[in-house]
Amino acid sequence: MQPEDLPLAGTVVLDFSQFLAGPVAALRLADLGARVIKIERPHTGEIGRTLAFAGRSAAGDTLSFHAMNRNKEAVVADLKDPADLARVKDLVARADVIIENFRPGVMERIGLDYASVRELNPALVYASASGYGDIGPWASRPGQDLLAQAVSGVTWLAGAARPMTVGLSLADHLMSCHLAEGVTALLVRRARTGRGGLVETSLLEGVLDLQATLLTRPEGEDLVGSPRPMSAWTPTGIFATKDGYVALAGAPLDELAATLGDAELAQLAATGSWEKHPDRVSGLIAAALSRDTTASWLVASPAQDRSSEWFAPVLTLEELLASPEFAALEMTQEVERSPLEPDATPVTLTTTRSPIRVDGEILRHRRGAPRLGEHGVLRDGADPLGGEPHGR
Repeated sequence: MQPEDLPLAGTVVLDFSQFLAGPVAALRLADLGARVIKIERPHTGEIGRTLAFAGRSAAGDTLSFHAMNRNKEAVVADLKDPADLARVKDLVARADVIIENFRPGVMERIGLDYASVRELNPALVYASASGYGDIGPWASRPGQDLLAQAVSGVTWLAGAARPMTVGLSLADHLMSCHLAEGVTALLVRRARTGRGGLVETSLLEGVLDLQATLLTRPEGEDLVGSPRPMSAWTPTGIFATKDGYVALAGAPLDELAATLGDAELAQLAATGSWEKHPDRVSGLIAAALSRDTTASWLVASPAQDRSSEWFAPVLTLEELLASPEFAALEMTQEVERSPLEPDATPVTLTTTRSPIRVDGEILRHRRGAPRLGEHGVLRDGADPLGGEPHGR
C-alpha cells in the first residue's frame, strides 16, 4: 500500500508515553499511516529502552522496545528545561495528536496537560492513559499491568484453585487498543467539526470492559461469582488427552456425549440435569478425552460429523509458528534499524505486523525502532516537522 493511501497519512503524533500501553497505542496509529515522533529525555530515553522482558536486547535497546516502537521517529528534549519545553510546545502547536501515560499530575506540572496545550492548538487530539482513572482512591497510583490484573478480578477467571495471571501484558495491550480507538474517533470528529478533544482511559477500565458479560445482570441482582471452567450453556475447557491437550467449546452436550460414547453423559444431557452436576460432567468429559490422542479428537467422527468444530489443539507458540495456519497469516515482518555509522550494515529484526488489513492489504512497514535522538536534539535546533503544517 502506498503511504498516501494509508488512513492516517499526514497525521502527526507526538508520543510522550513510556514502556507499553502508550507506545503501542502510538504504534497502532503509525501502522495506519501516522507520523509518530517520540519525545524522550536526554541520555537514557524512555524507560522501555532498558526495561526488558526476560533480559533480551539487540542493537542497544530491549527487544520489547523494538517491538513497540518500530516505524517511529525519535527526538530528545528535556521537559524540565524551559528552553527545551518551549521547543516542545512549538511542536505541539503544529501536531495533530499527543499521547501520554505519565502518572496523574505530571503533565500538569510540566505545563503540557490538555487544558494548557489546548490554548496552543485547539484542534489537537490529546490521549491520556492511566492505571486507574483520574478520580477515586486509586487515581494517584502508577499503572502496572500485573497489579491492574490483580485488582480487576480477571486473575480468577482461569477456573484454577488459585488466582493466575494471563502471562502477557493483557491490561496494557487492551488499553493501547482503546486509546488508539479514541484517537481515531476524535480525528474523525475533528474532520467534521474542526474541534480537537481529550480521550482518556485506564488499565482497569480496559480489563473491566473485557469482563462485560460477567458484569451484565438485571438491576438489583447480585453477581453470580467467578465463572467455572464449564459455561452455563455448553461444556468448555482444556482437557488432557492421551498425548497432550485439547480445547473444547461450543459442543451441545447430547452430541458431545454421542461423540465420546459416554452413556452417563448422554443421560445427563437427555434429562437436562447436567447443569446441576458440572463437576461430574467435567469429570466424564475428561475421562473420555484422555482415552485417545489429540489428533483423534480433531477429525470428524462417524457419530457426529461436526465434532471437529468443537475441538482445537493446545499449541505452544513454537508449534503455532511451525504450522501452515501461521504461515498463511503472514503475521510477522522484517524491520531495519539504521546503523550508527553511515557504512555499517543495518540491524534487521523479525517482529509482528499490524493485525489490521486495509482495502484487502496487509500493513507492513520496514522502518524499525529509532535510536535515541536519531531524528535530532531539540536543543541543537532540530525541527522534525521542518516548519511544515500539520495534517488537518
